[in-house]
Amino acid sequence: MKKVVFTGAAVALVTPMNPDGSVNYKKLEELVEFQIQNGTDAIVACGTTGESATLDIDEHIEVIKKTVEFAKGRVPVIAGTGSNDTAFAVKTAALAEQTGADAMLVVTPYYNKTSQAGLVAHFTAIAKSTSLPVILYNVPSRTGTNIKPETYKELSKIENIVATKEASGDISAVAQIAHLCGEDLNIYSGNDDQIVPIMSLGGLGVISVLSNVVPQETHDICQYALDGDFKKASELQLKYLPLVDALFSDVNPIPVKEALNIMGYDVGECRLPLIRMSEAARKALEAEMAKVGLTK
Repeated sequence: MKKVVFTGAAVALVTPMNPDGSVNYKKLEELVEFQIQNGTDAIVACGTTGESATLDIDEHIEVIKKTVEFAKGRVPVIAGTGSNDTAFAVKTAALAEQTGADAMLVVTPYYNKTSQAGLVAHFTAIAKSTSLPVILYNVPSRTGTNIKPETYKELSKIENIVATKEASGDISAVAQIAHLCGEDLNIYSGNDDQIVPIMSLGGLGVISVLSNVVPQETHDICQYALDGDFKKASELQLKYLPLVDALFSDVNPIPVKEALNIMGYDVGECRLPLIRMSEAARKALEAEMAKVGLTK
């Protein structure tokens, strides 16, 4: 079996911003501590939810470095290092490795995209440039590129490509990936509304947006599934399904940052081109948060 980076729920952590738009590292420390004290199993720094697309390279590496520093080895830290430029992704991977991160999350190339053979070449180049475990990230709704099950099979032959974050939404494809790759590739759900279905196919957990606001409960969904109690896992996932829908009622991470602000964490706004959600959507989000006790 390939190396297991974590089991359970990893939070795709937001990157908090100051009013002037700079990264708020003091608030980042507070968020990391909140996550660890409330059951999160791993932290992803500079993923999509962390606004990696609008962080410059210095900020990107500093956020990873500070997250490692704040976590103090208590949970694994996974660095988002993907790019549509293979050479830049290799450079970012090398810098991330120097921060002491435990693994890296590498998204498929976006905008210029590529073929399935190009995906193999891209991920192979990145994996060979680092000694860290690599978690692939398949999110075709954002990138326009989908990793096919047969391509996963080829990539799973590479020793340090150990897992994937599957956010295609295609459960049938996940079943095929599990069938073709077996113990050569660990699978994590990339969608909060599909944690239980993917774990029922052998998935080890989730890389989660929901965990930003309910880390203990997201961990519990995964733990029930890992323990084989899919009835309790399903009940808890369904309880939070309306909140998940509200957290994706606008482009991620707009709603989850709004939710954290509502909770009093003052994480600031997203960087342009992302703007604040409408007042109507905000009220709907707040209403769902109130139903699960996240607001007074």
